[in-house]
Parts: sequence; C-alpha cells; structure tokens
Amino acid sequence: MANIKSQKKRIVTNERNRQRNVAVKSRVKTYIKSTLLAIEAKDAAKVNELLPQALGEIDRAASKGIIHPHSAARKKSHLQHRAAGLK
Repeated sequence: MANIKSQKKRIVTNERNRQRNVAVKSRVKTYIKSTLLAIEAKDAAKVNELLPQALGEIDRAASKGIIHPHSAARKKSHLQHRAAGLK
C-alpha cells in the first residue's frame, strides 16, 4: 500500500477508471455480438436496427480513449462488411 497521499488518491482514481473501462468494453462486445447473431440469422430488419447502435458504441468507446481508434475502425469495418454480405 502506498504511503504518499497523492498516490493513495491515484489508486482510487485508477480503480474507478478501470471499472468504467471494463463496463464500456463489455457494452461494445455485447452490441457486436448481438449484431453478428442477427447477421447470421439473416434477419435484415434486426440488422438495420442493431448495426447503427453497435457502430455508435464503438465510436463512443474510441472517442473516450477506451479502445484504440484503429481497433474501432477495424471492428466497424468487419461489422459493415458482414452486414453488406447479407444484402
């Protein structure tokens, strides 16, 4: 355990940020998974509903610095490519 007051504060801050990052990453994964399941089920109406939501969550995570922008672009490209194959 740290002895310095500012380091004790950093430990609390880091844990709070880690919890937030885990929650955002989990939400992104959930949206991606639900979109991919809709694509595999060939449910075009559901894909049209879920794809913009998934892309928005990915963009939001990238803008907050939780995932790297290149990683976000790769995930979005993968989803859009799979969705285009459905049509």
